[in-house]
Amino acid sequence: MIILILFSSQLHTPMYYLLSSLSFIDCCQSTVITPKMLMNFVTEKSVIPYPECMAQFYFFCAFAVAECHMLGAMAYDRYVAIANPLLYNVTMSYQVCLWMIAWVYGMALLSATAHTVFLLRVLFCKANIIRHYFCDLFPLLELSCSSTFINEVLALSFSAFNIIIPAMIILGSYIFIIFSILQIQSTGGRSKAFSTCSSHILAVAVFYGSLAFMYLQPSSVNSLTQGKLSSVFYTMVVPMLNPMIYSLRNKDVKVALNNLLENISFFLTKNSFP
Repeated sequence: MIILILFSSQLHTPMYYLLSSLSFIDCCQSTVITPKMLMNFVTEKSVIPYPECMAQFYFFCAFAVAECHMLGAMAYDRYVAIANPLLYNVTMSYQVCLWMIAWVYGMALLSATAHTVFLLRVLFCKANIIRHYFCDLFPLLELSCSSTFINEVLALSFSAFNIIIPAMIILGSYIFIIFSILQIQSTGGRSKAFSTCSSHILAVAVFYGSLAFMYLQPSSVNSLTQGKLSSVFYTMVVPMLNPMIYSLRNKDVKVALNNLLENISFFLTKNSFP
């Protein structure tokens, strides 16, 4: 998606810049966790050094928070495009788009840095077995022999801000989008719009629901077994589904992909037969 948007001039709009950022975030988030997890499947002893564990947690936290806010920014972008199409280029200018992207990554870095700094202050002197498939916050706090009160308060505070606020923005945006869709006279156009919105809402609900289940409750009532299952969705399933939901169902993306493939085929054919 990043390459397609980069080389397709018709996709150089704020909507697709946000989509390329989401693709980058999904790619990085999966890269932080999946290769190490797959390596652990084929080795007899699954070991991760302390510095590598802290680095994995930092980048996972950063990209997870970035995805939360990026989905909110994309929902707002779609609301502006549908509710005020004539003012879209003014409301969602390139400057506004850049500020939105800067906000997304700024919040991601702030949250990840705060969590990691306070996690580094925790003393780990219990069993060194992490009951999870990656270095997540609550499984690490389980190994602590010092007070984790600040870490838990920080986790609940940041999680509430990074999950609830973007979720409310998305919910509000899609409520207005649905009202706009209901005003479409064409039955076919209305059903197509509802089909697109429903797939978006499903992906968002799975992502935010699994995050909320894991982080919007105290660690004392948090079941790590259920946490492992829910974390599979926001670390692997949703990043895998996002390109299909937000991109391959899009007519402009399909046209741009066909044009790019035709250009590549023409270039290869031209260079194969001098």
